[in-house]
Amino acid sequence: MPERNRVAWADVAKGVCILLVVLWHVLMKHYLQIDWHIGGQIKGAWGTFGEQLLPLRMPLFFAVSGFFAVRAVQRTWPEVLRTKVAKFYYIYVVWLVIHTVILAFVPDFGTESADGPLKFVAQLFITPSNLWYLYALALYFIVARATRRVPPWVVLGLAFLLSATASAGLVAVPGDRAGVYQNLVFFLAGIYGKTLIEKLAADASWLRLIAIAAPYGVLLGVVALFDAKTWFGLWPLVSGVAILLGVTAAGLVTRWERLSNGLASIGRRTLPIYVIHMPLLALIHEALLKPLSSASPTIQLVTQIVEPIVLTALVAWLCLVLYKYLPKALFELPFGLGVSRRPAPAHRRTAPVTSR
Repeated sequence: MPERNRVAWADVAKGVCILLVVLWHVLMKHYLQIDWHIGGQIKGAWGTFGEQLLPLRMPLFFAVSGFFAVRAVQRTWPEVLRTKVAKFYYIYVVWLVIHTVILAFVPDFGTESADGPLKFVAQLFITPSNLWYLYALALYFIVARATRRVPPWVVLGLAFLLSATASAGLVAVPGDRAGVYQNLVFFLAGIYGKTLIEKLAADASWLRLIAIAAPYGVLLGVVALFDAKTWFGLWPLVSGVAILLGVTAAGLVTRWERLSNGLASIGRRTLPIYVIHMPLLALIHEALLKPLSSASPTIQLVTQIVEPIVLTALVAWLCLVLYKYLPKALFELPFGLGVSRRPAPAHRRTAPVTSR
């Protein structure tokens, strides 16, 4: 593979993942909350579509994050704590404050937000908010650095058991704590399976895509038919197959330059979209809910068909526009504390999400 294309698939995968995250929130927290006066299967189809991608979005996101973290976890403890742990937790805290303030003005918006000091403290340290990806990354880097001399099969095995236990509902998983428990195994898989993942993306083919999509479809069918998400070990297994599917698909997409460049551009700027989109969506939801709920049947029909895609694109675009004008300190540790002091080649990136 040409040097410039070695991580193109990963940027494409991140771009798709962040758009799917925004789409999921558009569907669950806005679209399905509208008072639809028209019948039909469109609304249900959108909801079903979003649910089928649940095993893909965050597991693939964390696997790619682990893929980029291989070199980082080999650094000294002070470097890891400063450039990764402190960085991601700092961004989490900053945006937790921003989310809490903005969401206080839209209390009916369907996402967890702190309504008092105790809940805010709990979100800081115990049960993270909808920004849990950043909270999880800070913890995952500690785990990865602490276990780097432990045999990979032991670390991955224990992480798989944690994921299976959480997805089976055998431990308490209030709020977004479930995501933290369930996705460690995929972050570690991205670290330990870096070479395999690279090869999977480089050798992607339509035949392999179909060969992986078939069992993925079967597993999704089992989950839907038997309500089997809580079967011990099944959910992380489904997510693992979804990662293989996503990496293969991303490798294929890199062969279409325009599409690949567009998605990769988004993938290199996932951080601002991730942290900004929820409060922005809350404000848009507040403005659109009543007008759309009382709209004419014709307007509601058109809205049912196109709004999820249009609103997802609009929210992502607005996030990137706002990113240009917001202070740099909202997205990285101030005073250069989050910057590694080791020189690195221009083509190599070890961070899962980029800052300016």
